[in-house]
Amino acid sequence: MFSFFGPQAIHFGRGQSQQTAALASQFGDTALVVHGANAKRAQWLITSCTDAGLATNTIACKNEPSLPDLETALAQLSGVRPDVVVALGGGSVMDFAKALAAFISCDGQPIEYLEVVGNGRPLEHSPIPMIALPTTAGTGAEVTKNAVISVPDRGLKVSLRDPRMIPRIAIVDPILMQGAPKHVALCAGLDAVTQVIEPYLSVKANPMTDALCRAAIPEGLRVLRDVVEKDCSDGWDVMAWVSTCGGLALANAGLGAVHGFAGVIGGETNAPHGEICGALLPAVLETHLRNSQRDTSILAKLTWVLHQIDNNFGQSQEGAGVVGLREWSTQMGLRGLGDLGLRQEDHRDVATAATNTSSMKGNPYPLSEQMCLEILRSAM
Repeated sequence: MFSFFGPQAIHFGRGQSQQTAALASQFGDTALVVHGANAKRAQWLITSCTDAGLATNTIACKNEPSLPDLETALAQLSGVRPDVVVALGGGSVMDFAKALAAFISCDGQPIEYLEVVGNGRPLEHSPIPMIALPTTAGTGAEVTKNAVISVPDRGLKVSLRDPRMIPRIAIVDPILMQGAPKHVALCAGLDAVTQVIEPYLSVKANPMTDALCRAAIPEGLRVLRDVVEKDCSDGWDVMAWVSTCGGLALANAGLGAVHGFAGVIGGETNAPHGEICGALLPAVLETHLRNSQRDTSILAKLTWVLHQIDNNFGQSQEGAGVVGLREWSTQMGLRGLGDLGLRQEDHRDVATAATNTSSMKGNPYPLSEQMCLEILRSAM
């Protein structure tokens, strides 16, 4: 028995973004366009919405979403209630837009609705309908039901979560992704791969999420080099699909230790989420292999995942794939947790905090403090 949540529609493929304004017009006469720090990159979308007759407001997400930035944005938008929110950008923009679409309709203060730092108050009203156009193939946030929000004065990243926060329409156009700087492509690609591996190994996996992940894992690993090293258009087409599969899978099966640690470390260091995940993935997989019990379904799944990594990074040597993935990532510029700002003296506190995250609940087995510390040391 399981439930499965997703958008009402996913429009996938090159050129699909050109229908955004027409789709937005179906929701009403007013739109809020949420974009990244560089407004020029969103001008084509703003112009097309205006040309379609939509009264269009705009707001920028200049950093990873934070509670203070959301409170400032809500004050700027006071009295504005758009018929549709259109988000163009990476995972941070998606989460910022999802949170705004939810909070504009809420009666209480934003902090009240957040996990951990608030009381997880349920949303009283449905969020404003949203159209999501991702410009990075990593987070899959265009199809997920939560927004990750940093709370700087607590040094934490927490979630606002509700199934109604899933965007009504996801438009996944690889044209918007290709041409990203090499380091951005690296972090996004590793994030996308991680987000199909972790739901597959999650204790909350179901036949639908397994089908998505089992199809996407080999493909994501196959094109990772092409996307990062060559900016290959065919590779971006595949990685965009892998990312969306990961978003659908994690929204329905949860994640695991990589993301359990990543949320805490991101709140501590403000390092890029995808880079943190890339640094942690090999260490977590090695720990899984050491601690998985024989003759279990989790070990069978893990063995299959490791075989896929061997096929692409093992250099024809069985069992060498995880090491090869780590070495290749480092050669491409991926930093370890130490270079990302995590201090060794903070490992124990990070391990304790990560144990209590929602992502960790999907991990294949409980992690002891010693296992957590080993993972952090290995990823430094």
